[in-house]
Amino acid sequence: MSLPREERLKSLGMWPVWRLREGGVEADAVAPVSSCASASLAPKPAAGAAERERAVGGDYARPPDLDQADIADMDWDALRQTVESCTRCPLHESRSKAVFGVGDVAADWLIVGEAPGAEEDRQGEPFVGQAGKLLDAMLAAIGQKRGANVYIANILKSRPPGNRDPKPDEVAACIPYLERQIDLIRPRIILAMGRFAAQSLLLTEASISSLRGRVHEYRGVAMVVTYHPAYLLRNPADKAKVWEDLCLARNTLLSSQSKSNTGD
Repeated sequence: MSLPREERLKSLGMWPVWRLREGGVEADAVAPVSSCASASLAPKPAAGAAERERAVGGDYARPPDLDQADIADMDWDALRQTVESCTRCPLHESRSKAVFGVGDVAADWLIVGEAPGAEEDRQGEPFVGQAGKLLDAMLAAIGQKRGANVYIANILKSRPPGNRDPKPDEVAACIPYLERQIDLIRPRIILAMGRFAAQSLLLTEASISSLRGRVHEYRGVAMVVTYHPAYLLRNPADKAKVWEDLCLARNTLLSSQSKSNTGD
């Protein structure tokens, strides 16, 4: 008799499942993948605030109603209340609910997506629906789960109409909230999911395929780039690439924990 988890993964087209085993990882899923240790671990420095002002897509216009320094001093309660009542960009006029983020506020893992979709906007929670179920399965493959040592957030807290790409001024308005979440959580690894999330954090127009396979850095935290679960639902052949990215993120985290334990 199949286990509930197996049945769930089969329904997502992910069985045989990515599997974690003691002493290492293996993928008995969609296709052979290279060793987790083969990807480059050289960190890439994050861009500073001045560079973000000159980011691709045009200059960012700072919203006048709330200074970034004010956001940087907020605790969790103040930050959540501010996001839920935010009017820093026009997206507040069309949203149903602000999507603040969800999970363990002391997590090692921070998952960063792009922007809320229709269902996220309705429920006020990131990564729900089929893409959310696939994300949960991906986390389970590396021994993690939503709400336990994992926090999930988006670049934008409000849904762009028609799920269009966010505009530069919308990113400028929202990204101080994500930065404050990162500073409060102090994660050990960031997993940027999707082209827009990766490009927004790294201030680049480079393709996601060129950003994969190495460790970047954002606000002093190691960051790995991978495909968004919604993309995988349309392009299941790329699941093997995502497995490589998950291995890289997991091994990077384990390496940092080992150094912390030994005092290096």
